[in-house]
Amino acid sequence: MRIAARTAVCVVLSLGWAAPASSAPPGWPASLTIGTASPGGVYLPYGQALAPILTEALGIPVTAQATQGPDQNILLMESGDAAVGFVTMGVALQAWNGTGGWTNGKEMRSMRALFPMYDTPLHVVALKSSGLDSFANMADKRIGVGPQGGTAGNYVPSIFKVLGIPVVMRNGAWTLMASQLRSQQLDVVVGSAGVPLPFIAELDAAEPLNFIALGDDQIATIRKAMPELGVSVVPVGTYPSLKADYKTLGLYNFAVARKDLPDDLVYAIVKAFYANHDRMVAAQPSARESVVANLKRNEFLPYHPGAVRYYREIGVEVPADLVPPN
Repeated sequence: MRIAARTAVCVVLSLGWAAPASSAPPGWPASLTIGTASPGGVYLPYGQALAPILTEALGIPVTAQATQGPDQNILLMESGDAAVGFVTMGVALQAWNGTGGWTNGKEMRSMRALFPMYDTPLHVVALKSSGLDSFANMADKRIGVGPQGGTAGNYVPSIFKVLGIPVVMRNGAWTLMASQLRSQQLDVVVGSAGVPLPFIAELDAAEPLNFIALGDDQIATIRKAMPELGVSVVPVGTYPSLKADYKTLGLYNFAVARKDLPDDLVYAIVKAFYANHDRMVAAQPSARESVVANLKRNEFLPYHPGAVRYYREIGVEVPADLVPPN
Protein backbone atom coordinates (compact mmCIF):
# COMPACT_ATOMS: atom_id res chain seq x y z
CA MET A 1 0.00 0.00 0.00
CA ARG A 2 1.31 3.44 -0.86
CA ILE A 3 0.11 6.93 0.00
CA ALA A 4 1.06 10.29 -1.52
CA ALA A 5 4.29 11.43 0.07
CA ARG A 6 3.99 14.08 2.75
CA THR A 7 6.49 15.77 4.82
CA ALA A 8 9.53 18.43 8.18
CA VAL A 9 12.08 20.08 9.17
CA CYS A 10 15.12 17.88 8.91
CA VAL A 11 17.90 16.26 10.95
CA VAL A 12 21.25 15.71 9.26
CA LEU A 13 23.97 13.45 10.62
CA SER A 14 27.22 14.92 9.36
CA LEU A 15 30.13 12.53 9.42
CA GLY A 16 33.75 12.89 10.46
CA TRP A 17 35.41 10.40 8.09
CA ALA A 18 39.05 11.18 8.75
CA ALA A 19 39.85 8.40 11.21
CA PRO A 20 37.78 5.42 12.29
CA ALA A 21 36.82 5.19 15.97
CA SER A 22 38.64 2.37 17.71
CA SER A 23 35.37 0.87 18.96
CA ALA A 24 33.65 1.03 15.56
CA PRO A 25 33.92 -1.41 12.64
CA PRO A 26 36.31 -0.53 9.78
CA GLY A 27 34.88 2.04 7.37
CA TRP A 28 32.66 3.72 9.93
CA PRO A 29 33.11 7.44 10.68
CA ALA A 30 34.77 8.68 13.87
CA SER A 31 31.65 10.61 14.91
CA LEU A 32 28.17 11.71 13.85
CA THR A 33 26.74 15.21 14.18
CA ILE A 34 22.96 15.53 14.11
CA GLY A 35 22.08 18.79 12.39
CA THR A 36 18.47 19.65 13.22
CA ALA A 37 16.72 22.97 12.57
CA SER A 38 16.07 26.28 14.29
CA PRO A 39 15.53 26.28 18.08
CA GLY A 40 11.86 26.51 19.08
CA GLY A 41 10.69 23.67 16.84
CA VAL A 42 10.58 19.91 17.37
CA TYR A 43 13.63 18.92 15.37
CA LEU A 44 16.32 20.10 17.79
CA PRO A 45 14.87 18.28 20.84
CA TYR A 46 14.15 15.23 18.65
CA GLY A 47 17.79 15.18 17.59
CA GLN A 48 18.95 15.74 21.16
CA ALA A 49 16.88 12.71 22.21
CA LEU A 50 18.30 10.57 19.41
CA ALA A 51 21.97 11.50 19.89
CA PRO A 52 22.63 9.61 23.17
CA ILE A 53 20.74 6.56 21.89
CA LEU A 54 22.99 6.34 18.84
CA THR A 55 26.11 7.12 20.86
CA GLU A 56 25.40 4.10 23.07
CA ALA A 57 24.40 1.77 20.23
CA LEU A 58 27.08 2.66 17.69
CA GLY A 59 30.03 3.16 20.02
CA ILE A 60 30.92 6.51 18.46
CA PRO A 61 30.08 10.02 19.71
CA VAL A 62 26.87 11.50 18.27
CA THR A 63 25.83 15.11 18.88
CA ALA A 64 22.92 17.33 17.76
CA GLN A 65 23.46 20.68 16.04
CA ALA A 66 21.00 23.35 14.88
CA THR A 67 20.71 24.04 11.12
CA GLN A 68 18.50 26.13 8.83
CA GLY A 69 16.24 23.15 8.06
CA PRO A 70 15.47 20.63 5.29
CA ASP A 71 16.66 22.58 2.24
CA GLN A 72 20.08 23.14 3.75
CA ASN A 73 20.32 19.60 5.06
CA ILE A 74 19.62 18.06 1.66
CA LEU A 75 22.17 20.34 0.04
CA LEU A 76 24.71 19.25 2.66
CA MET A 77 24.06 15.61 1.81
CA GLU A 78 24.38 16.32 -1.91
CA SER A 79 27.73 18.02 -1.40
CA GLY A 80 29.02 15.17 0.77
CA ASP A 81 29.23 17.35 3.89
CA ALA A 82 26.47 15.37 5.60
CA ALA A 83 25.54 11.72 5.36
CA VAL A 84 22.30 11.10 7.32
CA GLY A 85 19.31 13.32 7.94
CA PHE A 86 15.63 13.85 8.83
CA VAL A 87 13.68 15.41 5.96
CA THR A 88 10.17 16.59 5.33
CA MET A 89 8.92 14.49 2.45
CA GLY A 90 7.52 17.43 0.49
CA VAL A 91 10.90 19.14 0.43
CA ALA A 92 12.52 15.78 -0.33
CA LEU A 93 10.16 15.39 -3.30
CA GLN A 94 11.16 18.83 -4.58
CA ALA A 95 14.81 17.80 -4.29
CA TRP A 96 14.27 14.39 -5.92
CA ASN A 97 12.59 15.94 -8.97
CA GLY A 98 14.54 19.22 -9.01
CA THR A 99 11.30 21.21 -8.90
CA GLY A 100 11.87 23.45 -5.88
CA GLY A 101 13.23 26.89 -6.71
CA TRP A 102 16.06 26.29 -4.23
CA THR A 103 17.26 23.28 -6.30
CA ASN A 104 18.02 25.38 -9.39
CA GLY A 105 16.50 22.57 -11.46
CA LYS A 106 18.98 19.94 -10.26
CA GLU A 107 17.67 16.48 -9.30
CA MET A 108 19.12 15.62 -5.90
CA ARG A 109 19.10 11.84 -5.55
CA SER A 110 21.86 10.97 -3.10
CA MET A 111 19.43 10.25 -0.24
CA ARG A 112 17.76 6.99 0.77
CA ALA A 113 14.94 6.50 3.30
CA LEU A 114 15.56 5.09 6.79
CA PHE A 115 12.46 5.39 9.02
CA PRO A 116 9.28 7.50 9.38
CA MET A 117 9.19 10.23 12.02
CA TYR A 118 5.90 12.15 12.39
CA ASP A 119 3.38 14.38 10.65
CA THR A 120 4.11 18.10 10.37
CA PRO A 121 0.88 20.13 10.48
CA LEU A 122 0.94 23.80 9.56
CA HIS A 123 -0.01 25.98 12.54
CA VAL A 124 -1.34 29.39 11.48
CA VAL A 125 -1.64 31.56 14.59
CA ALA A 126 -2.29 35.16 15.59
CA LEU A 127 -2.74 36.78 18.98
CA LYS A 128 -6.40 36.55 19.97
CA SER A 129 -6.23 40.24 20.89
CA SER A 130 -5.41 41.08 17.24
CA GLY A 131 -8.83 39.97 16.01
CA LEU A 132 -7.26 38.15 13.06
CA ASP A 133 -9.21 34.94 12.54
CA SER A 134 -9.28 34.12 8.79
CA PHE A 135 -7.06 33.97 5.72
CA ALA A 136 -9.34 36.50 4.04
CA ASN A 137 -8.16 39.14 6.54
CA MET A 138 -4.45 38.50 6.00
CA ALA A 139 -3.92 40.64 2.88
CA ASP A 140 -0.84 42.82 3.31
CA LYS A 141 -0.19 41.45 6.80
CA ARG A 142 3.29 40.58 8.11
CA ILE A 143 3.67 36.79 8.19
CA GLY A 144 6.51 35.02 10.01
CA VAL A 145 7.41 31.66 8.46
CA GLY A 146 10.58 30.67 10.32
CA PRO A 147 13.94 29.83 8.73
CA GLN A 148 14.06 30.17 4.95
CA GLY A 149 15.26 26.57 4.58
CA GLY A 150 12.50 25.11 6.75
CA THR A 151 9.24 23.49 5.67
CA ALA A 152 7.10 26.55 6.42
CA GLY A 153 9.69 28.85 4.86
CA ASN A 154 9.63 26.67 1.75
CA TYR A 155 5.88 26.13 1.36
CA VAL A 156 4.00 29.05 2.93
CA PRO A 157 4.99 31.66 0.28
CA SER A 158 3.64 29.31 -2.40
CA ILE A 159 0.44 28.71 -0.43
CA PHE A 160 -0.36 32.42 -0.22
CA LYS A 161 0.52 32.83 -3.90
CA VAL A 162 -1.88 30.03 -4.88
CA LEU A 163 -4.62 31.63 -2.75
CA GLY A 164 -3.97 35.04 -4.31
CA ILE A 165 -3.39 36.73 -0.95
CA PRO A 166 -0.54 39.30 -0.98
CA VAL A 167 1.44 39.29 2.28
CA VAL A 168 4.80 40.43 3.62
CA MET A 169 6.96 37.39 4.45
CA ARG A 170 9.53 37.41 7.24
CA ASN A 171 12.12 34.72 7.99
CA GLY A 172 13.98 33.98 11.19
CA ALA A 173 14.42 31.53 14.05
CA TRP A 174 11.18 30.32 15.66
CA THR A 175 12.08 31.98 18.95
CA LEU A 176 12.48 35.28 17.09
CA MET A 177 9.15 34.80 15.28
CA ALA A 178 7.40 34.22 18.61
CA SER A 179 8.97 37.30 20.16
CA GLN A 180 8.00 39.46 17.16
CA LEU A 181 4.40 38.23 17.25
CA ARG A 182 4.08 39.14 20.93
CA SER A 183 5.62 42.57 20.31
CA GLN A 184 3.30 43.08 17.31
CA GLN A 185 6.14 43.31 14.81
CA LEU A 186 4.40 40.37 13.10
CA ASP A 187 0.68 39.84 12.59
CA VAL A 188 0.70 36.07 12.00
CA VAL A 189 3.15 33.20 12.44
CA VAL A 190 2.92 29.99 10.41
CA GLY A 191 4.83 27.16 12.07
CA SER A 192 5.38 23.64 10.84
CA ALA A 193 6.67 20.85 13.06
CA GLY A 194 5.58 17.90 15.13
CA VAL A 195 2.79 18.33 17.67
CA PRO A 196 3.00 19.99 20.13
CA LEU A 197 5.16 22.66 18.53
CA PRO A 198 7.27 24.06 21.42
CA PHE A 199 7.24 27.74 20.47
CA ILE A 200 3.47 27.66 19.83
CA ALA A 201 2.92 26.04 23.24
CA GLU A 202 5.06 28.72 24.91
CA LEU A 203 3.24 31.50 23.04
CA ASP A 204 -0.18 30.17 23.96
CA ALA A 205 0.79 29.81 27.61
CA ALA A 206 1.78 33.49 27.65
CA GLU A 207 -1.14 34.94 25.67
CA PRO A 208 -4.24 33.36 24.06
CA LEU A 209 -3.97 32.58 20.34
CA ASN A 210 -6.32 32.26 17.39
CA PHE A 211 -5.65 29.13 15.33
CA ILE A 212 -6.62 30.25 11.81
CA ALA A 213 -8.06 27.45 9.68
CA LEU A 214 -8.20 27.04 5.91
CA GLY A 215 -11.58 26.47 4.33
CA ASP A 216 -12.28 23.24 2.44
CA ASP A 217 -12.20 25.09 -0.90
CA GLN A 218 -8.86 26.67 -0.01
CA ILE A 219 -7.42 23.28 0.96
CA ALA A 220 -8.57 21.80 -2.35
CA THR A 221 -7.01 24.68 -4.31
CA ILE A 222 -3.68 24.34 -2.51
CA ARG A 223 -3.55 20.54 -2.87
CA LYS A 224 -4.27 20.79 -6.60
CA ALA A 225 -1.11 22.90 -6.94
CA MET A 226 0.94 20.97 -4.34
CA PRO A 227 -0.44 17.42 -4.10
CA GLU A 228 2.28 16.30 -1.70
CA LEU A 229 0.54 18.36 1.00
CA GLY A 230 -1.98 16.25 2.89
CA VAL A 231 -4.81 17.04 5.28
CA SER A 232 -3.70 17.02 8.92
CA VAL A 233 -5.59 17.50 12.17
CA VAL A 234 -4.21 18.94 15.42
CA PRO A 235 -6.38 17.45 18.20
CA VAL A 236 -8.49 19.65 20.47
CA GLY A 237 -6.70 20.48 23.70
CA THR A 238 -3.20 20.19 22.25
CA TYR A 239 -2.81 23.86 23.18
CA PRO A 240 -4.88 25.77 25.80
CA SER A 241 -6.53 28.00 23.16
CA LEU A 242 -7.45 25.08 20.88
CA LYS A 243 -11.09 24.39 21.76
CA ALA A 244 -11.83 22.13 18.75
CA ASP A 245 -9.89 19.90 16.35
CA TYR A 246 -7.81 22.10 14.04
CA LYS A 247 -7.94 21.03 10.38
CA THR A 248 -4.92 22.10 8.40
CA LEU A 249 -2.34 20.89 5.86
CA GLY A 250 0.74 18.87 6.66
CA LEU A 251 3.75 16.92 5.46
CA TYR A 252 5.41 13.80 6.84
CA ASN A 253 8.97 13.54 8.10
CA PHE A 254 11.45 10.75 7.36
CA ALA A 255 15.01 10.00 8.30
CA VAL A 256 17.26 9.59 5.26
CA ALA A 257 20.88 8.67 4.58
CA ARG A 258 23.30 9.09 1.72
CA LYS A 259 23.18 6.05 -0.53
CA ASP A 260 26.93 5.44 -0.06
CA LEU A 261 26.73 5.16 3.74
CA PRO A 262 27.87 1.66 4.90
CA ASP A 263 24.98 -0.81 5.01
CA ASP A 264 25.94 -2.18 8.43
CA LEU A 265 26.05 1.32 9.94
CA VAL A 266 22.61 2.17 8.58
CA TYR A 267 21.24 -1.15 9.82
CA ALA A 268 22.63 -0.37 13.29
CA ILE A 269 21.10 3.15 13.25
CA VAL A 270 17.62 1.90 12.28
CA LYS A 271 17.72 -1.01 14.74
CA ALA A 272 18.83 1.25 17.60
CA PHE A 273 16.11 3.75 16.82
CA TYR A 274 13.28 1.22 17.02
CA ALA A 275 14.79 -0.62 19.99
CA ASN A 276 14.69 2.66 21.95
CA HIS A 277 11.32 3.95 20.75
CA ASP A 278 10.01 4.31 24.32
CA ARG A 279 12.96 6.55 25.20
CA MET A 280 12.30 8.70 22.14
CA VAL A 281 8.62 9.12 23.05
CA ALA A 282 9.45 10.00 26.64
CA ALA A 283 11.85 12.71 25.45
CA GLN A 284 9.81 13.94 22.47
CA PRO A 285 6.06 13.09 22.28
CA SER A 286 5.95 13.49 18.48
CA ALA A 287 7.98 10.26 18.28
CA ARG A 288 4.72 8.39 19.03
CA GLU A 289 4.20 8.50 15.26
CA SER A 290 7.68 7.13 14.52
CA VAL A 291 6.47 3.58 13.93
CA VAL A 292 6.88 0.96 11.21
CA ALA A 293 3.20 1.30 10.20
CA ASN A 294 3.99 4.76 8.85
CA LEU A 295 6.45 3.46 6.26
CA LYS A 296 3.46 3.79 3.90
CA ARG A 297 3.82 7.58 4.11
CA ASN A 298 6.77 7.33 1.70
CA GLU A 299 5.88 6.37 -1.86
CA PHE A 300 8.76 7.71 -3.95
CA LEU A 301 12.05 7.59 -2.07
CA PRO A 302 14.07 4.32 -2.24
CA TYR A 303 15.14 2.83 1.09
CA HIS A 304 18.78 2.36 2.02
CA PRO A 305 19.85 -1.32 1.78
CA GLY A 306 20.76 -1.26 5.48
CA ALA A 307 17.21 -0.18 6.35
CA VAL A 308 15.71 -2.80 3.99
CA ARG A 309 17.74 -5.45 5.81
CA TYR A 310 16.26 -4.40 9.16
CA TYR A 311 12.65 -4.35 7.92
CA ARG A 312 13.00 -7.78 6.30
CA GLU A 313 14.50 -9.08 9.53
CA ILE A 314 11.36 -8.07 11.45
CA GLY A 315 9.04 -9.42 8.74
CA VAL A 316 8.17 -6.16 6.98
CA GLU A 317 8.56 -6.17 3.20
CA VAL A 318 9.46 -2.83 1.58
CA PRO A 319 7.64 -2.24 -1.75
CA ALA A 320 9.75 -3.59 -4.60
CA ASP A 321 9.92 -0.26 -6.42
CA LEU A 322 11.43 1.35 -3.27
CA VAL A 323 14.23 -1.23 -2.95
CA PRO A 324 17.32 0.01 -4.82
CA PRO A 325 19.12 -2.50 -7.07
CA ASN A 326 22.23 -4.10 -5.61
